[in-house]
Amino acid sequence: MQRPEAWPRPHPGEGAAAEKEAAARGGTAQGAGATEPPGLRLQEPSLYTVKAVFILDNDGHRLLAKYYDDTFPSIKEQKAFEKNVFNKTNRTNSEIAFFGGMTIVYKSSIDLFLYVVGSSQENEVMLMSVLTCLFDSLNHVLRRNIEKRSLVENMDGAFLVVDEIVDGGVILENDPQQVIQKVNFRVDDSGLSEQSVAQVLQSAKEQIKWSLLK
Repeated sequence: MQRPEAWPRPHPGEGAAAEKEAAARGGTAQGAGATEPPGLRLQEPSLYTVKAVFILDNDGHRLLAKYYDDTFPSIKEQKAFEKNVFNKTNRTNSEIAFFGGMTIVYKSSIDLFLYVVGSSQENEVMLMSVLTCLFDSLNHVLRRNIEKRSLVENMDGAFLVVDEIVDGGVILENDPQQVIQKVNFRVDDSGLSEQSVAQVLQSAKEQIKWSLLK
């Protein structure tokens, strides 16, 4: 077995001389065990990637929205933000926008606009993977008909899709096949009858009606 090559040892007095020279220059000499300066430390990655997910119609009105932090604590502030984002993005061909110190990825389909919002430092590819998963999952739930009427009629399924992809700002899943399986399992496991599903849909419709009237 080959012995590891030894590091050259400093001659007596070299360490002290180096420290004196560094002190004269206004710095300090770092040894092998010195800690890294705080400014050079990498920030710890955060699991809380997504700040919001929302879907608007082609007039910029909210149909579905989930916010995961207190950046916009009131519904009024949330809707104002959504309207500003819509005005900035509804006539562009890009899929990424930077607005209000946030990174926003979006996609349109017929009369719907789907948005995923992250911080300005967030990885755009990661946010786009969430958006793609959301779009593909809704495409399955809405039977390849991603438009306003179909979304309103299947609002309970749409909320289940969002909850399976993002929970509290943390990305849980970006594979649409896995999302669909989990959504189907939750529906089967809950034992929803046709009547209870109709009640959920009616409740969602009423929430949307009041949301549009505000």
